[in-house]
Amino acid sequence: MNGLWWRCLSLCIFIGTSIGAPASEPSSDDNYWAQRSRFLIEESQVSLGGRMHFEYGERAANNILMAAKEEEVDEGFVDPSSFLPARNFLTVVDEVRGSSTFQIIEKMPKGAALHIHDTALTSADFVFENITFRDDLYVCRPADGSFQFRFRRVADKKVTCASSEGWELLADLRANSSIKDEVDTRIRQAMTMIVPDPAKAYPNVNVAWIAFQNIFITIEPMLTYLPVYEDYYYQGLYELYDDNVLYLELRSTLPTLYDLDGNQYGPIEVARLYKETTERFVKNHPDFIGTRLIYAPLRNANDRQMDDYLTTFAALRKEFPDFVIGFDLVGQEEKGEPLARFVDKLRAVSPSIRLFLHAGETNWNGLSTDENLIDAILLNATRIGHGYALLKHPRVLELAVEREVAIEVNPISNQTILDFGARAVSATTSTRLS
Repeated sequence: MNGLWWRCLSLCIFIGTSIGAPASEPSSDDNYWAQRSRFLIEESQVSLGGRMHFEYGERAANNILMAAKEEEVDEGFVDPSSFLPARNFLTVVDEVRGSSTFQIIEKMPKGAALHIHDTALTSADFVFENITFRDDLYVCRPADGSFQFRFRRVADKKVTCASSEGWELLADLRANSSIKDEVDTRIRQAMTMIVPDPAKAYPNVNVAWIAFQNIFITIEPMLTYLPVYEDYYYQGLYELYDDNVLYLELRSTLPTLYDLDGNQYGPIEVARLYKETTERFVKNHPDFIGTRLIYAPLRNANDRQMDDYLTTFAALRKEFPDFVIGFDLVGQEEKGEPLARFVDKLRAVSPSIRLFLHAGETNWNGLSTDENLIDAILLNATRIGHGYALLKHPRVLELAVEREVAIEVNPISNQTILDFGARAVSATTSTRLS
């Protein structure tokens, strides 16, 4: 609380000093407008991309894109309700896909995707249309309306199912025409946060996070079936490639995989699957550059679990020194442990190991969650995930610019999970990095 009090006092002193400062001398009209013009140019130069120099046909391409963007902005200025970025993404997905700006961006080369999580790699359509129609997929349907999935040879009575029907073969349910449509509709709904009224369905950040995490609780037992996981990852690479993304840095918890014979596969085997599947994809698509792996277990850990994480990470680095490139912690920051708890353990990691840390993914100020940014920068993080609380930590922002620490910005993710609308999205995109 003392830190917050001093911030308030400093703000009051700053405001008081600003109010008491004498005004600058007025200038002539010519000087004023010349000064204003220089001001706009200087401001543009320090904004993101302000110092880029176009080559060949790049300026013409940029002009086409900017014309489409400016048309949308102009229409939104006249009618704010028509401005898609200001509305909840879950309600305007189809309109975004139909916009001129999106259709131009869709065709453009993207370079690299540096912030993607393992079980959020493909479209929900692929999971539903491909994976849920595979043989040997059983489902448990508890009374609360949720679904539990598992691949198996036969229904295993030893595995608890909170349903009077027990484990049921999904193919048999679909063969029953009286319930097929209802079952498929509910499965689709369980794989997405799209609802008619997101504000009502997700009234606060905790509710939104629960809904978000429930998606992965539902699909992960399907995805972690060994043959499916390999196909899922390959499909994820293909969908990125189809969007003109040519390089991926994937964050993975390295979940335990299983097969129908009861075998389980740990972090080393899962990392090897990623590496070998990537090599197969590159062989089939030679212009795809490749993938690197960031080990990213859950941040809601105790000291013993963190020791296990770092032991696993060391083993991964030893086995795959050119493939496993860094470490992160994932999950809702407000509910997880702050980075400060694990600083000594993380500092003990070899300086040659890079940290790619989720930090500052919060609206709060003066609490352990936004202060994760301080620990991220002091731990020499290579990149910071989300980090929109940077605007409340100007010294961290200054050091991020000075040290060229990239900020991984994803306004759609922030708006969808945190439901704080265009205000925070605008604040995020206003961050200026030279």
